[in-house]
Order: sequence, then C-alpha cells, then structure tokens
Amino acid sequence: MPADTATVEPGFAADRAAVDAELARLRDRYASGLGGSAVAEAVHYACIGGGKRLRAVLLLEAFRAAGGRGDATPLAAAVEVVHAYSLVHDDLPCMDNDDMRRGRPTVHRQFTVAAATAAGLAMVPLAARSAADAAVSLGLREAEGSALVAELMRAAGGGGMIGGQLLDLEGEGRDLELADLERIHRLKTGALITASVVLGAMAARATPRVVEAFRTYGKALGLAFQIADDVLDVTATTDQLGKTAGKDLTSRKSTYPAVLGIEGAIRRATALTEEACRSLEDVGLLTPELDHLARFTVARRS
Repeated sequence: MPADTATVEPGFAADRAAVDAELARLRDRYASGLGGSAVAEAVHYACIGGGKRLRAVLLLEAFRAAGGRGDATPLAAAVEVVHAYSLVHDDLPCMDNDDMRRGRPTVHRQFTVAAATAAGLAMVPLAARSAADAAVSLGLREAEGSALVAELMRAAGGGGMIGGQLLDLEGEGRDLELADLERIHRLKTGALITASVVLGAMAARATPRVVEAFRTYGKALGLAFQIADDVLDVTATTDQLGKTAGKDLTSRKSTYPAVLGIEGAIRRATALTEEACRSLEDVGLLTPELDHLARFTVARRS
C-alpha cells in the first residue's frame, strides 16, 4: 500500500470512511453540472483517490470540539473536493508534470490533459455547492451558510491556495529567504488547512473568540504540514510517498531543509505544532484528537 493512502490513525477510520462515502456520492448527486461523462469520471477518480483525509478529519474534530451538533461530513467532503482539485491541477504538465499521485496514475495520465483540466475547474463550483448544501443540512441560517462558502472559496482563491501557488512558481530557481518561503506556504498549503478547522468551528456556531483560536491553530498547523512535506521530499522514497520524491530539487525550489537544514526544519515544524496546541489550550478547546492531529502533522511518513 502506498504510504499516502495510510490512515491518519486507526481512531479516525470511521470519519475517513464516512468522508470517502460522501465523496463517492458527489458525482451522482451533482452529475448534471459536471460537464459530461468524461469530466464526471475524472472528478470521481480524483475525489476517491485515497489520501489521509487530514483536512476533513480536522474539520470534524473542530466541529465537535466547538460543540457542533449534527453531521458535518458533507462539509468535510467539500473541503476534500477543493484539496483534490488542487492536486489535479498541480500534477498537470504545465505545472509539476507528475505521473503518480497517491500511488496511482495522476488524473491527466489516467484520462487526458483536457479532461483533467476541465475536471479541476468543475470541482471548484462543486465544492461551493456541496458546502452550501451542507450548511442547509446542518440547519444553519442563510447568512451562516454564505459565510461558510465564502471562507472556503477565499482559502482556495487568489488570497489563499492559488495565490500561494503563483508565488511558489515565481520563486522557482531563486534562493528565497525564510520569510518569503513562509509567506508562500501559509497561502499555498496553510490556507486550506486553516479553513478546515475554521469551517468546523463556524458550522458549530462558535463564538468569534473560538473561531479565531481555531484560525491560529490552523495557521500554525498548515505551515508545520508544509515543512514536514519538504523534509519528506528529501528523506522519503517515491514508494513511501505515493508520489514522485525529489521533485522540489528537480524544480529548483527553495525549501525548508535547504534554508534551515533537515534538523532545523524539523525543529521549526515541532515548534509550530506546540504553538497550534497552545492556541486551543488557552481557550479550553484542545481535545486529545486535535492534539494528536497536530503532532501527526510532523510525525507522519507520507
């Protein structure tokens, strides 16, 4: 089994299974808006392609910690759709040009570049529609549902993931300072991880103070996750990662190990997980699950 398909932990298996089942249903539920059978198949392939479901599990655990009632699984699945879309486009020939993702052919290799490109584009409104419907199913008011969708789309857009991706591309072949590197990855990787826990708190109708505590947790955790990714890119194998190892070096990207050294990068990631946990501990919201997920971010092997 490729390492990328390993569970976050056995204790989260039920949540992962529920999110996987929800993702499998999305294609049928929204098939008419996916632009044809080839695109629908590519969307389905991208969404059910395994993975840790870390963002979804974070959302569910934040929802519970903030006192949420009901089933937030459809909202968690919407976040995973955004994440899956980002991987589809990241792997395209015009981007990282990768052949493997999660231990199997990337979407453009399994289908075509055109189908993968269209599928990624279709997945953005699919995620927005899914999040809006999830808000209704949770009994949220219209304004609350709109705020959820806006939060998710901000994290996915120019002020978040896409903006970070652009900065990352512009930084290839350049020696970046640590501050520049952190700015890129707080957007490219951190924005969606941050949104995951913030959305969980918002769906639970948490107070602004609680939402901001989760935002602080997510920001620290998102950056720690990317640092760990950079370390794994130079210390793990392709089989362990389920994707091509050593891509950062090939693309001449500045990375945390390059700037801080491997041990320095690990220390920075560990410090960030401690910061994340303190932000929730200070408001009495640090559950064992959220503590564990923060530490898993650095300890993971894929």
